[in-house]
Amino acid sequence: MSHPVLDLIFSRRSIRKYTDQPVDREVLVELLQAGMAAPSAMNSRPWEFAIVTDPVKLDALRKSLPFGNYQAPAAIIPLYNPLIGSNPISVSFWQQDLSAAVQNILITASGMGLGTVWIGVHPMPPLVGAVRKIIKAPRWITPLCVIYVGHPDQTKSPRTQYEERRVHWDEY
Repeated sequence: MSHPVLDLIFSRRSIRKYTDQPVDREVLVELLQAGMAAPSAMNSRPWEFAIVTDPVKLDALRKSLPFGNYQAPAAIIPLYNPLIGSNPISVSFWQQDLSAAVQNILITASGMGLGTVWIGVHPMPPLVGAVRKIIKAPRWITPLCVIYVGHPDQTKSPRTQYEERRVHWDEY
């Protein structure tokens, strides 16, 4: 049985090849709106986002991330800011909160015909420090990841990775 939401989720794939066409600022804002619509622990919303479109900074990101050397025209960097979480619980759950925002961004971008790839940064101190330096973030800001965004220059077939053997009903 097919459903439009499942079709969208199954069609979202990591894209590592992009055209040179820039991503419009308004589109990036819409992706951020989707990200900020994500749930967070006790609605703490401890996130901020850095948007990188400057070619020099994008090149610095590519050189700093061992698994992130992709030629996307934009990057979204979800940031944990412990000073803005509206609830102290955000200290314990910020990774989940920001990851929910990331997933919203990835699925929304796919629905808009854009390609994305999620490059992990936290909890690797050298990567956290490098990204923080490139975007000139203060030391208390923690980048979770880098999401490259662009117009895809490759296509991938939709898929699910469902495996019945990994499902446990009622008990392990």
